[in-house]
Amino acid sequence: MLRRVMPEGRGRRSAEARGARTRRRGTQPKVVALGGGMGLSASLAALRRITGDLTAVVTVADDGGSSGRLRDELGVLPPGDLRKALAALCGDDDWGQTWSRVIQHRFHSQGDLHDHAVGNLLIVALWEQLGDHVQALDLVGRLLGAHGRVLPMSAVPLELQALVKGHEPDRPEEVDTVRGQATVALTPGEVQSVHLVPPDPPAVPEAVAAVQDADWVVLGPGSWFSSVIPHLLVPELLDALIETKARRVLSLNLAPQPGETEGFSPQRHLEVLGRHAPKLALDVVLADEAAVPDRDVLTEAAKRLGAAVELAPVARTDGTPRHDPELLAAAYDRIFRMHGRIGPWR
Repeated sequence: MLRRVMPEGRGRRSAEARGARTRRRGTQPKVVALGGGMGLSASLAALRRITGDLTAVVTVADDGGSSGRLRDELGVLPPGDLRKALAALCGDDDWGQTWSRVIQHRFHSQGDLHDHAVGNLLIVALWEQLGDHVQALDLVGRLLGAHGRVLPMSAVPLELQALVKGHEPDRPEEVDTVRGQATVALTPGEVQSVHLVPPDPPAVPEAVAAVQDADWVVLGPGSWFSSVIPHLLVPELLDALIETKARRVLSLNLAPQPGETEGFSPQRHLEVLGRHAPKLALDVVLADEAAVPDRDVLTEAAKRLGAAVELAPVARTDGTPRHDPELLAAAYDRIFRMHGRIGPWR
C-alpha cells in the first residue's frame, strides 16, 4: 500500500529518511556526485544505498527533447537531468517507487504535451512559483522522499559547444564547431574539446559549498564530453574540486559512447579529462574489470592524474552496458573504506 509522506520544513528530510540518517550518522561519508543523465542516475542509485548524506550536482546544458522545448519556450534551466537525478534518489519503498515512475512518466499524444515528462513540468512550475531553483528542487525532493539533495551546477542555461575533427565526412581533417548538447552527444567525427556558452558561467553557491564540505566527490560515469566534463568548465566549481579536502573518485563508463567517444579506450577518457582540467588531481579511478583490456596502460594514465585504479565487476549481467546499482554500491563502499582518510564513517 502506498503510504503518504507529508512534506516538512525546508531543508529537512521525510521522517523515514531522517530515521535512516539517524541510524547511519557517524558511520557514512558526505558524498557529492557530479554528472548528468543516466550515468549520474546510476551513481546516485548506488550511493544512496551506502550513505545518508548525498548531494547530486547536475549539468544544465541539455537542449533536446522535453527539456529543450521548455528551455526554448520559457527560458528556464533544462529540467530533465535534474528530474532523472531526483528519480534515482527515490527509495525502494512503495512511496519512492511510485513517485519515481510518476515524475518519469511521459505523455503520448498528438498535441503540445507529447513527450513532456511530468517531473519536468512539476520542476518548472515550482521554479515559476518560488523564483528559486534550489528551494524548488528541495521541495520536490521532500515530496518524493528523496534520499539526497539535487542541485544544478549553474543557475543559468548553458550551451555546450564542441570542436570536432571530421564532423563532415567529406572533410575528415577539418575541425568544425558543433553546437548543443544533444548534437555533441551523437556527433560523427572526433571531439577535440568542449566549452560552454556563456563562458565562465557562475556556479550555484550551494553546489560549491557541498563540494568544499564533502568527504568524497564522485565524477562520472556518463556521457564524457556532454555530462562529465562540463562541470570542469564552471570556474567556481572547478576551483572547489581542486581545493576541496575531499577525496575524488572518477567512475569510468562501461563502453565508449557512439558518437562523442567512439573508439575511446579507458585511458583516453582520462587523457581528455586531464586536458580540460590540468590542475585537477584524482585519488581513485573506478572501472569495470571486463571493460579494461590493458590494466597497466590504464594504471599509468591514472598515475598522471595522481590516482590509483580500482577494478570491480559493476556491470549488469544481462550484457547491456549499464551499471548494476548493488554492484556499483559495493565498489564505492570498498573504495570509501580502503582509500578514505580516517573519518567519522570508519
